[in-house]
Amino acid sequence: MRWIIALAPLALALALAACGEQSADEKEAERQAAVAEVEANQKPPPEQLTLDPIRYPEIEKYDLFGAGCSFTPDGQGLGTVVLANPDKGYFIRDGELQALAADMGSAELPYLARRKYDGLAYSFTLDLDDGSGEQSGYETTDYRGRLAIRDGADNILYRAEGLVQCGA
Repeated sequence: MRWIIALAPLALALALAACGEQSADEKEAERQAAVAEVEANQKPPPEQLTLDPIRYPEIEKYDLFGAGCSFTPDGQGLGTVVLANPDKGYFIRDGELQALAADMGSAELPYLARRKYDGLAYSFTLDLDDGSGEQSGYETTDYRGRLAIRDGADNILYRAEGLVQCGA
């Protein structure tokens, strides 16, 4: 009986060692599972966002009239790329109009525009330098400002400085 008790720890150690060994198939399956987990958690690079100008034909086509602010990046002449109205913000990507809802909790800009607009795939913020405002027309004021457009993962896809014109 002493023998059995003395050999029991040795038998247990051998049994545990045998369980710890994996077959080649089990090792390969474990490796493939680890690779799949890494691939599933990789973050793709953000898309390259190119904005189309919003010209008068697009304003007519999509009925984008009304009070608010527009953004034209430096060096793009009169190529407005964003419209920020009291309830919605707009930009055109690859010929397709993107409409975003005004974030009513964000800061109010002139003519009831908002600082932030949110959509399903994108959001944008429009910041302006209040002290830089100069009246440019009967009902328009020009400011220096910044635009940042983000995707759903909060990656910045577009960032520019330029002219923010607010009016009716």
